[in-house]
Amino acid sequence: MKAEMIRRGLFIGWWLIGVFSLMPSGAEGWWVKGHGLIAEAAASRLPEEMPRFFTSSGKALAHLAGDPDRWKNRETPFLSKSEYSEHFLDLEDLEEQDWPTDRFKYIELCQKLNKKPSQVGFIPYTIMDYHERLALAFADYRKDPENEAVRMKAIVYAGCLAHYTGDLCMPLHTTRDYDGRKSPNGKLTQKGIHAKIDGFPETHGFTAEEMARPLEAKKMDDLWKHVKSVFMESHGQVDRCYELDLAKAFDKPTAESREFIMKRCHAAAQFTLDMWYNAWLRSANLSSPY
Repeated sequence: MKAEMIRRGLFIGWWLIGVFSLMPSGAEGWWVKGHGLIAEAAASRLPEEMPRFFTSSGKALAHLAGDPDRWKNRETPFLSKSEYSEHFLDLEDLEEQDWPTDRFKYIELCQKLNKKPSQVGFIPYTIMDYHERLALAFADYRKDPENEAVRMKAIVYAGCLAHYTGDLCMPLHTTRDYDGRKSPNGKLTQKGIHAKIDGFPETHGFTAEEMARPLEAKKMDDLWKHVKSVFMESHGQVDRCYELDLAKAFDKPTAESREFIMKRCHAAAQFTLDMWYNAWLRSANLSSPY
C-alpha cells in the first residue's frame, strides 16, 4: 500500500517527493510549489478575451493546483482512498483497448480485462470532469458576471484541473513502471526514479517565466481526442525517463536532462492553458441545466 500511495499520489506536478508521505500531516512539502509553477505559467499566457478576474488569478490558481495532493492526507481516509487513483492511468493494463468516453463503461472494460479499476487509474476522466465543471462555472459567469461566488468556483475548479493536467504530462503517471522496472529475475531496478523526476524542476530552479515562454492558447475541436493525444505523447517518454536515469542524469543534471524536464513542464503548462481556454470557449454555448 505504501508503494502504491507513493506512485498514485505523491507525484505532484513538478514535483517531489515520495518520502513526504511518511511525514506528519502538518509537514509541508515543496513539491506543491512545482504544481503551482505550472499553473502560474499557464495563467500568464491566458488570452485577453478571457475574463479579467480569471487572468489575474495566477497566484490563487497556483495554490489551488496543489489541493488534489492535499486530499490524499492519511488522516482523511475516506477522501484519500477515493482520490489516489484519479492521478494516473497505467496504459499497459488496458491491453491496447480503446478507452470509452464514459467513466463507468471504462470501469466495465477494466473488469472485463480482470483489472481493478482503482489500480489502473482514471486520470483522463478526472481531467474531463474538472474541465466540464469549469465550463459550467464560466457559463454561470457569463450570465451573472458580478457574482463573486461564481468567480470563486471558476478559480477553484481551474486550479484543481491544473493539478491533473500537470500529472498527466509526467510520463511515469501513464505506466505500471511508475517507480522502477522489473528485471527478468523479478528484481525491481531504478527504484526511486519517480521522486528524482518529481523534484527536478524545483531542485534545479525552474521558474514559471521559463515554462511560459513557448505557450499560446489553442482552440480544440475534440477535447477528449486531445486529452488522449497528450496522454499518449507523455507515455511515449517513459523509456527516455529510464534512459536518463540509468545515465545518472537526474542525480547529476546534464543539459539533456534539464532540457527533457523543461519540455515536460512546457507540455504540462500548454495542456493546462488549453483546457482552461477551451472551457471558456465551450461555456458560450452551454444551456442552463435547470
